[in-house]
Amino acid sequence: MKIKRREFLKNSFITGSGFMLSPKLSFLEDLKMQTKVKPVVISSANGLQATAKAMEMMLNGADALDACIAGVNIVEDDPNDMSVGYGGLPNEEGVVELDSCVMHGPSCRGAGVASLRNIKNPSKVARVIMERTDHVLMVGDGALRFAKAHGFMEENLLTEAARKEWLKWKENLSKEDDWLPEHKLEDKDIGENLKNYVRTTGTINCNAVDIFGNISGVTTTSGLAYKIPGRVGDSPILGAGLYVDNEVGAAGSTGRGEANLLNCSSVMIVEYMRQGKSPEQACLMACQRIVDHTKEARLLNDDKKPKFNVTFYAVNKRGEYGGAAIWSGAKYALNTGEKESVLKECAFLYRRVK
Repeated sequence: MKIKRREFLKNSFITGSGFMLSPKLSFLEDLKMQTKVKPVVISSANGLQATAKAMEMMLNGADALDACIAGVNIVEDDPNDMSVGYGGLPNEEGVVELDSCVMHGPSCRGAGVASLRNIKNPSKVARVIMERTDHVLMVGDGALRFAKAHGFMEENLLTEAARKEWLKWKENLSKEDDWLPEHKLEDKDIGENLKNYVRTTGTINCNAVDIFGNISGVTTTSGLAYKIPGRVGDSPILGAGLYVDNEVGAAGSTGRGEANLLNCSSVMIVEYMRQGKSPEQACLMACQRIVDHTKEARLLNDDKKPKFNVTFYAVNKRGEYGGAAIWSGAKYALNTGEKESVLKECAFLYRRVK
């Protein structure tokens, strides 16, 4: 019986490569089945749902970037997480400004968006910038117009809870200005209790290795609470708040963005892993790099250690993972294919004294 040339070549490739075609699978589907690896997803501690969603999608064949974005969208949409997306704490003028970036390992592409107002999911906008422009970073009004051109709907991102927190902060900045908190007739020196209000620096970073061994990541945030309008931290900046190399691994961060910007922390972690360091070791090295480079007295405590914290999360090509922070107490969310995501303790340089 004669065999067509195309069929002969196809069968020869399969035999020579050691692939066995199932009668129910196409050639491409069977090839994918043969290249499966054990997937892993890691994120900041607020990503239990995000890592679970990402893993569910990857086990069904989804690309790591698709999975990571879908995961962080849960947090971006959650009004109870005041550090990300809808419900995020606003800038000093009471306006929510969002930042995000994405990196896709297989295509070696990435993009970010910064100071984006009125759009709930900046991670989705960052992806469209990556896929539909020749740019890597878009900001402010231009980014908003671009998002609207691609069908994103404007909405008010300031929830009532976030507005009340912003108002408390504003009323307690100084006893000399005209903003006053609730008080009694006999109260003195009101409006100077700023130490009672923590300026949130939270974010969500999510990195994953999918079943085909490809790596991607995303970072998204509402930034430093009550920041000067237009302030941009590390979250939308490739190499600072996120970096991915498909042949090595991925890393991202939460915490003081200015420290990561000055130290290009995420790309350094990937490079440390390239040199053979484990994800945890690489994260600790990035923490130490920040400590060594922090010189301003206003940022140091009496022991000459940073007053602030930065936490890193990393995975490598082999599916190994780890997280580390300058100060103890930080955690990361992890899913290695189980139904439930778990929280793990981060390694650290210094232990907090209670």
